[in-house]
Amino acid sequence: MTPISTKWLPVTRESPCKICGRFQWCGLTSDGAAAICMRTESARPTRNGGFLHLLIEPRVYESPRRVFITSRSPAPDLTPLARQYQCAAPVDRLHAFAASLGLKTESMIAFGVGWNAESGAWAFPMTDPETGKVIGIRLRRQDGAKFSVKGGREGLFVPDRMGSDDEVLLILEGATDAIAAHGIGFPNAVGRPSCTGGTSHLVAMVKARKPSGIVVVADGDGPGTRGAETLARVLALHCRDVRVICPPEGCKDMRAWVATGATQATVERLIHAAEVRRATIRLKPNTWRDQ
Repeated sequence: MTPISTKWLPVTRESPCKICGRFQWCGLTSDGAAAICMRTESARPTRNGGFLHLLIEPRVYESPRRVFITSRSPAPDLTPLARQYQCAAPVDRLHAFAASLGLKTESMIAFGVGWNAESGAWAFPMTDPETGKVIGIRLRRQDGAKFSVKGGREGLFVPDRMGSDDEVLLILEGATDAIAAHGIGFPNAVGRPSCTGGTSHLVAMVKARKPSGIVVVADGDGPGTRGAETLARVLALHCRDVRVICPPEGCKDMRAWVATGATQATVERLIHAAEVRRATIRLKPNTWRDQ
């Protein structure tokens, strides 16, 4: 279906958001048929950190960043399959695999890593934090090739038991980086599926857990840094203490940093020195427009 071209306009005092009733940050279509609300979630997240709400059904709109929004079927429940893979993973082979990546076996177990004999690949479950169900499974062969179980969705790589909300929520890119951080003493380390993925799931987790602080760990490349900064701006709407750190030069990611000797104290020093990100969203008259 071809999206309907319409103009997006910022909300004002005279024309507030039809979803949350506020007059800042949100947007409305010029025909009043849809809204993007930065505060109230829907099943249609947009890349600017908001959520699309259709006020007149059925229609399909494109968001300010050309996000094509359509209805989706419910996420699958792959929890039984993930458990099957976990049971199929011999501890000695899991230990050898963890050692080859410079990770701790205990942390691999905490993240539910299993073995898919049919594909000859290790399985990393992705969870929906709102339901606690496994909705996707990433597969990784010994040669490094990566793919996913067919029919799954992107979720978060989350340990089976997280610490208290007083401990920092550490957000990393990918499963092995989260496992590496968990292994050096960060029980609330979670992995997003990519440098731009998992935003809506992370917002849901932050709203539910209300952590005292959030740290986004960027990979040491351009896309990783940009993705971390974008995520930090979104999460700053829901937490007062959001920071971004990057491993030191020569370490491309957290796993490489840990391999060179990084400890919990090393990471915490960098966290304490990082600037707190603040939510500063300003909409201009031409911010919401046809692309």
